[in-house]
Amino acid sequence: MSALPASAPARKPAVLVPACNRMVGEHPFHIAGKKYIDAIRLAGCLPLIVPFVQSDELDELLDHADGVLLTGSPSNVHPSHFGEDVYDPSLPLDQDRDAWTLPMIPRALARGIPLFAICRGFQEANVALGGSLYQAVQEVPGQRDHRGITDKTPEEQYDFAHEVLVEAGGTLEAVVGTREFQVNTAHGQGVKQLAPGLRVEARAPDGLVEAFSMANAPGFNLCVQWHPEWKAASNPISVRLFTAFGDACRAYRDRHRQPDPDR
Repeated sequence: MSALPASAPARKPAVLVPACNRMVGEHPFHIAGKKYIDAIRLAGCLPLIVPFVQSDELDELLDHADGVLLTGSPSNVHPSHFGEDVYDPSLPLDQDRDAWTLPMIPRALARGIPLFAICRGFQEANVALGGSLYQAVQEVPGQRDHRGITDKTPEEQYDFAHEVLVEAGGTLEAVVGTREFQVNTAHGQGVKQLAPGLRVEARAPDGLVEAFSMANAPGFNLCVQWHPEWKAASNPISVRLFTAFGDACRAYRDRHRQPDPDR
């Protein structure tokens, strides 16, 4: 009697990566930073860069997602989404990205789709859930300048800049296994009012929120202000973060995807 064929390995979890919108010359492009794509692969997942999405396409898109990674970007969330005017018109915005990521975030969380948000993505998540932002953290009394070095090499820009102080008993502490570690910094905006239902996971020494999660969401979620994707494979904290995200995406895939009948 012939042996049964070995089952094919499960496909990698699909992680959606919202694209930013940029002009290259006179032509509009959808783009995503390579460092985020590399970090998703480090997590053992399949990155899928997603362009602008119409409102009637959101749920169908999420039907295909095993995870969502919200990237950083030079652009800021438009302050009209938290009831303010633009403070510095010289800074870039990306209203096309706002238009679909902001409604997508609560839908993904409600489904329990694992969500990992970085820098702009961290700010997007807070705004999408009803929070607000400082548009110029460096001008807020008692806050340090978190913009980092902007006229140096990437290695200098993303070098460690300050420590984060991790709150006890949260998702971040469970993932990284420590209450304090060093991070980079490259942001001019930051959390002003945390959205209802969000839990602070870590703060900078000046008290600014550096990480948060939605504790009552049905799936893994973590939003961080620093850039763990930068040379993630050589940073033990980053490895733990992306491993936890990848594990959550695999668990979601296994719960929600039916095996391929042809395999």
